[in-house]
Amino acid sequence: MLDFRIKTFLCVCQTMNYTQAAKLLNITQPAVSQHIRFLEDYYQIKAFRYANKKLELTAAGRILFERCKTMENDEVALSAELLSSQSGIRTLSLGVTMTVGEYAIISPLAAYQLAHPGINIRLRFGNTQELLAQLTAGRIQMALVEGYFPPRDYFCRPYSTEPYIGVCASNHQFKTGQPATFHDLLGERLLLREKGSGTREILERNLALHGLKTTDFIHNMEVENMHTIIGLLTHDCGISFLYRRAVQAELASGRLREIPLKNFSMEHDFTFIWEKDSIYTAEYQQICQELSSTP
Repeated sequence: MLDFRIKTFLCVCQTMNYTQAAKLLNITQPAVSQHIRFLEDYYQIKAFRYANKKLELTAAGRILFERCKTMENDEVALSAELLSSQSGIRTLSLGVTMTVGEYAIISPLAAYQLAHPGINIRLRFGNTQELLAQLTAGRIQMALVEGYFPPRDYFCRPYSTEPYIGVCASNHQFKTGQPATFHDLLGERLLLREKGSGTREILERNLALHGLKTTDFIHNMEVENMHTIIGLLTHDCGISFLYRRAVQAELASGRLREIPLKNFSMEHDFTFIWEKDSIYTAEYQQICQELSSTP
């Protein structure tokens, strides 16, 4: 059980306001200040400072927050583990991005469930940024993401490395003839995922290397579902950039074709992540190993 002063500290970190934290905790503001002072004296640090009249964490305070948040989330997992020791049923909360959940994890997850019938799996979908927030909040234990994340904040284990390609309908006619570069595609309609999606972020970073943005395309369509994007591609409604794994069936059948561009050959990792320094790291690594061993 976390010390009540740690809970006060985490509440202040959430609100960045002593008065609001006191209201949420149903204690007085002097009590909040006393709890924070106790922790600062105990660890011999300064956890907060004021900058432009706004409360913010110091470097030491940030470390304390990250470690305490991990402990808080581990406490939730521990409570669930203790309950499961009586019922014999465990729960695994796994977050996945859309592409991963729809195209890369089904067979491994099915094999894992069959091998561990006593585990109840909770599969949560979201884009990379949403899953990072869910990890921090303790709503999921692990995530399998395709997008970028700050590696120093998480324990990471690679799942697979995936080719990232440009795609269009097999009968698509380009407005400027056969394209060779990103610039040759700017007259096309770009189908792309929503902001925060790993698939979109990878495209945005690649375009930036060529001095371009998604808004440089004359036409675009933003879609929050990969199946819909693929369906629109097969109806020749535009072009898109995504993982080959997501369209391998359509490429094999000839309904879609790859757009070959000069100086564009990219692969990107799908990665398991969870909170750094979690007491469940060894267990999470074992889960990753089992999921990664199934084709």
